Amino acid sequence: MTHILAIDQGTTSTRAILFDAAMAPGAMAQEEFAQHYPDNGWVEHDPADIWATVRSTCAGALEKAGIGAGEVTAIGITNQRETVVVWDRETGEAVCNAIVWQDRRTAKWCHELHEAGHEALVTEKTGLLLDPYFSSTKLAWILDNVDGAREKAEAGKLLFGTVDTFLIWKLTGGRAHVTDATNACRTMLYDIHKGRWSTSLCELLRIPMNMLPEVLDSAAEFGTTDPEVFGAAVPILGVAGDQQAATIGQACFEPGMLKSTYGTGCFALLNTGSEPVQSAHRLLTTIAYQFDGKPTYALEGSIFVAGAVVQWLRDGLKIIDSAGQSQALAEQSDPHQSLVLVPAFTGLGAPYWNPDVRGAVFGLTRNSGPAEFARAALESVGYQTRDLLEAMHADLPAKETDPVLRVDGGMVVSDWTLQFLADILDAPVDRPEVTETTALGVAWLAGMKAGIYPGQEEFAKGWALERRFEPAMKPEMREAKYGAWKRAIAAVQAA
Repeated sequence: MTHILAIDQGTTSTRAILFDAAMAPGAMAQEEFAQHYPDNGWVEHDPADIWATVRSTCAGALEKAGIGAGEVTAIGITNQRETVVVWDRETGEAVCNAIVWQDRRTAKWCHELHEAGHEALVTEKTGLLLDPYFSSTKLAWILDNVDGAREKAEAGKLLFGTVDTFLIWKLTGGRAHVTDATNACRTMLYDIHKGRWSTSLCELLRIPMNMLPEVLDSAAEFGTTDPEVFGAAVPILGVAGDQQAATIGQACFEPGMLKSTYGTGCFALLNTGSEPVQSAHRLLTTIAYQFDGKPTYALEGSIFVAGAVVQWLRDGLKIIDSAGQSQALAEQSDPHQSLVLVPAFTGLGAPYWNPDVRGAVFGLTRNSGPAEFARAALESVGYQTRDLLEAMHADLPAKETDPVLRVDGGMVVSDWTLQFLADILDAPVDRPEVTETTALGVAWLAGMKAGIYPGQEEFAKGWALERRFEPAMKPEMREAKYGAWKRAIAAVQAA
């Protein structure tokens, strides 16, 4: 039988999923790994942990399926984006921990660059904003703060990569230093219009260009695994950053189609076609995917805290034992209380882009308890999504966009959350039959490149709806609740 192995390397865990010839997900293995918080606003991963979990989950999925690596036709990789790894070209060892996309240590420097007038150049070239979220200032920080790193980098002894690049390097035994356009465009170093690394941005941030990987299409020949890794040489044929992979997995191939993924954060992407749309409302212009050297663009809104707010209920407040309990607890809440939680644990993402604000709770009463906190946490995801969609519709009129929101990610198993999302958006929300859309996206890329999966049009026809959530909230209630959210957002930014 034909198998495609999808590696889904996320922020808090790594998964490996085998897809069969009909693109159905089968055997899966998953492992969490440690999060490191060495200072206020700093978030790190040990690259050795990332690599170890990739090896063990791939081995675990193969073992569960009862097959060997020789029966895998191709590999697809999807990954947490913007996270930075720098490693030694000779040894393959990282020079320090990976700096994670959530990390805010370069916020002051980004502010200084903004005040110096450099944001216009960044946006013009990359479609991004000057924010510590993106890779480039993290990379520069490593070069300036790890002993000997800058000298080694300038001598050509160090390599940079987002997580996909690091994994490909390790999987191929150091023979391939490559990435794809969807990951490159998140570094704040890649010119999305010319399709190449920007010399001017590398000079601005003092990044040696010899560190940067070759940029390929999303479906391409990225290299072949070293037989010592899995026991066979397997081609890597599909790569995409996690949010773009989900866009592909949701078959959002037509301009105006919109998806939103609810994992650690929330990321909404709106396909804008072959021409980039520059946002007037602080959304990002990004590459959704690239085939045959031709990029398809998207507008993206990034929320830093979505599923992470449920983790906070579990690990911080300790009011639930598992994420799945949040819905049941929210259903028990007092409907007459109106708690509003702004989960700005690491600042606010789109459309505010304020790294300095922190979270707050409004509307507390003596009777506020765990149930009300659970409801406020889940509702915060809906409010933030509405912020994104209103900004998107301001940039691209609603008549040019599909009114339906396709959703995926760990949080979409919660019917309560999706019903509130439909209510607060006043729009239908579609949950697909296959919710593993991120892994499906790269599995399809790899399988399509290998010639065993159908082309784009046939793949899109195979997308199947599991359930549609229709808005049921009264308009006056909807606007009252969203108005309270907007007041809370204004308050935390004014604090």
